[in-house]
Amino acid sequence: MAEFEEVAQKSKLHPKPEGLTLQYGTAGFRTNAKHLDHIMFRMGLLATLRSKKTKSTIGVMVTASHNPEEDNGVKLIDPMGEMVAATWEEYATQLANAEQDHLLAALKDIIEKEDISMSEAASVYIGRDTRPSSAALSQAVLDGVSSLGGKTHDYGLVSTPQLHYMVCCCNTKGRYGSATLEGYYQKLSQAFLQLTHNVPNRTDDQKRLLLDGANGIGALKMKELEPFIRSELQVVLSNDGSSGKLNHLCGADYVKVQQKAPQGVSMGVGERCCSFDGDADRIVYYYTDSKNCFHLLDGDKIATLISTFLKELLTQAGLNLQVAVVQTAYANGSSTRYLEDVMKVAVCCTKTGVKHLHHAAQEYDIGVYFEANGHGTVLFSKAAQKQIVELVKDSNVNDERKHAAKLLENTVNLINQTVGDAISDMLVIEAVLAIRGMSVQDWDEIYTDLPNRQLKVTVSDRRVINTTDAERRAVTPEGLQDAIDSLVKKYKNARSFVRPSGTEDVVRVYAEADTQEGADRLAHEVSLAVHRLAGGVGDEPKPLH
Repeated sequence: MAEFEEVAQKSKLHPKPEGLTLQYGTAGFRTNAKHLDHIMFRMGLLATLRSKKTKSTIGVMVTASHNPEEDNGVKLIDPMGEMVAATWEEYATQLANAEQDHLLAALKDIIEKEDISMSEAASVYIGRDTRPSSAALSQAVLDGVSSLGGKTHDYGLVSTPQLHYMVCCCNTKGRYGSATLEGYYQKLSQAFLQLTHNVPNRTDDQKRLLLDGANGIGALKMKELEPFIRSELQVVLSNDGSSGKLNHLCGADYVKVQQKAPQGVSMGVGERCCSFDGDADRIVYYYTDSKNCFHLLDGDKIATLISTFLKELLTQAGLNLQVAVVQTAYANGSSTRYLEDVMKVAVCCTKTGVKHLHHAAQEYDIGVYFEANGHGTVLFSKAAQKQIVELVKDSNVNDERKHAAKLLENTVNLINQTVGDAISDMLVIEAVLAIRGMSVQDWDEIYTDLPNRQLKVTVSDRRVINTTDAERRAVTPEGLQDAIDSLVKKYKNARSFVRPSGTEDVVRVYAEADTQEGADRLAHEVSLAVHRLAGGVGDEPKPLH
């Protein structure tokens, strides 16, 4: 019992408010920062147990990503830099919601179920974003780890993807890279400079990029990276955190949802701009054209640019490896058609959520995945990486194949394969545009998005909706899918699907068609069908026009 004595004492300093229950979701725990002190202490405990169980270093990141500044959150990182295993998400919820006098019992329950040897050493890496509450909350995590005798390394202010990277570097004994910020900047900048320094006749205008840092950690880290890449990329940073509020009227989520430029960014016609989100794991690009019309290049456009670049390089290198793009039902139909019909790239559709995308991408030689919101990365199988490296070293290979292989090798090194990373993704996009000699308009014109509309319908119980075929078809309630099918037939190039929200009693409706008016009408008609057949609450949805 002595080993839990310190937990019993220290947990009194981080008491749980009675009756408060929180759920560990895709993004970990997230809520108003003042409700999180006990959660942080307990996630320190859980990370220590996970470390003992896996005999590896585990990460704990204190952040609430694109949420408002007064919120905070926490997520756990598994040994290879991936999200924590699903069963441990359940343990996180159990531990977080155990009332104060049941905490030790909940802890012992996990130890017994997982058969954890408490004499095993434990190591936990901790990072935090720039929110005012983050320093005190990460101290609570440190308290949790130390009360079970774990060792910690506190990285202080880092982006979420940087902490994922550090954990992976540590557990691969440095094979993935050096587990320091300097190591991260060196690895990425060297790969980026190798990719771009041979590109002929690049002007300063082509090297210029406007970046909205969302007044978050990404802005801080870009300032640290900037000296490493200055010769090939001139970043003009706005919303750098010196005066504005985190995610307020800026950041990737704001730009994606509002379909307009963030405050604080003055864009010239055709200038390339991008936005990070609050913890720098998402990125979107955008520009305004000569008619002052705003154009957004989201995750679908990013996945298309990167996957087609990789496919061309594989062809030039003579490597027989399959590139696949993993999408969700929300991917624009135009992107799917362009990839499959024009570029002959395999496309796989999976359920919404990074975890599902990441898992599906692991099934291919090279798996590219991006959610529409700009979160994504590229995964290279061990076999694919081996073939690329061997080709680079092969002295019997002609110059064209060798050049393509070197470009592939540097692209592998530039990508953070552990998780979506706005800094890494930005450098990949910039390198691809430079190598191909493309402007942001050229990239945007690869294909034209079908007009679409997303709506929400409040229902009394979201569980009445069950879906199949990667959430593209509704199985229950009876009659709903038939209704959707007959509504879709009325419009050209149309499709629509509905899925229950993961967090609230609403049903999300998506529709696309050949015109915006058609997409809006279809979305409204499907919303009406949901309201009538799935237990809608309140008045029927009103038409958009």
